[in-house]
Amino acid sequence: MMNWIMKALGGGDVDAAKELIKNGSPVVDVRTVGEFKSGHLEGSINIPLDQVGSQINKFKKMKQPIVMVCRSGNRSGAATRILKDAGIDAINGGAWVGLR
Repeated sequence: MMNWIMKALGGGDVDAAKELIKNGSPVVDVRTVGEFKSGHLEGSINIPLDQVGSQINKFKKMKQPIVMVCRSGNRSGAATRILKDAGIDAINGGAWVGLR
């Protein structure tokens, strides 16, 4: 039920994200460098939201689909839309703490 509520609020699809991570999908945390340094999902990489558009070639080289995360799911949702508009398979995983 909680996953449905999170998706309805734009917070991401936690169940799908967990399954993708289990199968080797990369996780990109779009919070600021400072936020990322204060804690993040093990194995995730940090590409702040304001840099996502300029890093499209880097994303194209990643295994897809890519799981995008942030603090609440809002920024990762925006990043997911940017990637999808560029033809990259990505999913909004929502809040990184929900994927631990």
